[in-house]
Formats: sequence, structure tokens, C-alpha cells
Amino acid sequence: MVLIREDGKVWLGRRARSPGPRNWQFPQGGVDEGEAPLAAAVRELREETGVTSVRLIGQTTEWLAYRFPPEHRSAKAARGWRGQKQLWFAFRFLGADSEIDLEAHGDVEFDAWRWVDIHQALETVVAFKAETYRQVIDAFRNLTLGDARGG
Repeated sequence: MVLIREDGKVWLGRRARSPGPRNWQFPQGGVDEGEAPLAAAVRELREETGVTSVRLIGQTTEWLAYRFPPEHRSAKAARGWRGQKQLWFAFRFLGADSEIDLEAHGDVEFDAWRWVDIHQALETVVAFKAETYRQVIDAFRNLTLGDARGG
């Protein structure tokens, strides 16, 4: 999910328990069995950031995928996953920063967060996700221009 503030800045979280410097990313999560992708996105956004004050303003038309590199060590890779396939949603953040609660859910995903220009996501995300992030940024760049253009 890409969470976009009214001024066009996007939300990045620093992945807990992941070494830097390329450990910042957009919120993301899985779709439970029988769950619609949009419902999953709203749920995951709430669980990972505490944010509920949002309005849907965009969605990728296609699922975007990336592969884990052979040296990648994660719980998903350990279970035999080769990568991830994602449908991306853009949400306008309607709340105040005080709404953000990284401990809203028992499994803390992020240990820090910040608002940045959308292009900065490429500078801070782990390398194997970079091409997917380029596609997401291209899809949602016009939504980061604030209310004058992005809803």
C-alpha cells in the first residue's frame, strides 16, 4: 500500500529486525483465504501502521511480482516461497500523524516511520524489490501531487 498525505508525501516504514540501510518500505501484507485484496490492504495497513483514516485513490491494474534472491533469509523464503505477487493500492491519508501506531498489532513490522517524496522509496528499499517499486511509483506518481491532482 502507498499511503499518501495531502501534500503528496508518502509514508515509509523501517522494517523491524532488518539491517540497514536499505530497510525502508511501503506497508504490505498478505491476503487471507476468502479475503478480497482491497479488504486485505485495509486490514494490513491498520495492523502495520495503526492507520484507519484513509480513502482509496488508486490501484495497480496488474499484479506486480518480485523474486527473493538466493541469499535472502526470511520466514517466507524458509517456507519455500520464491517471491511475492502483489496488487498495489494508493490511499489518501485523512488523519493526523498521531494516528500512526506501529504497535497496533502484536507482530510489529516497522520500528520507525517518516514521510518522504515518492522517489525516495527507491533509494531506501531492499534491492530485489526495486523494480516493483519503480512500477508502483510510475503508477501512483500523479497521485502524489496533492489534492490539486490526486483526489
